[in-house]
Amino acid sequence: MGMRARDTVQRPPPPRDEGRMDSMFDGVKVFSATKHKERDELGEVVTRWVKMMQERIEIVDKVVTQSSDSEYHCITISVFYREVG
Repeated sequence: MGMRARDTVQRPPPPRDEGRMDSMFDGVKVFSATKHKERDELGEVVTRWVKMMQERIEIVDKVVTQSSDSEYHCITISVFYREVG
């Protein structure tokens, strides 16, 4: 298992209602890496994606998780965003 940026998961927007707040986020982009070199480069991969998307999205949250078993150590960065414009 190597480094990969998973496809963006998007959900349809909720119905508009004057008394209801908009959803907190429109989508999430998940980046993960298991190999040592790829884990070291993961932050740069995320930074490049954010710069590429900065005109189209607003980051609303991020979560970094680490998991491991006897063979692999995995780092995952999940970026929650709202589409702008």
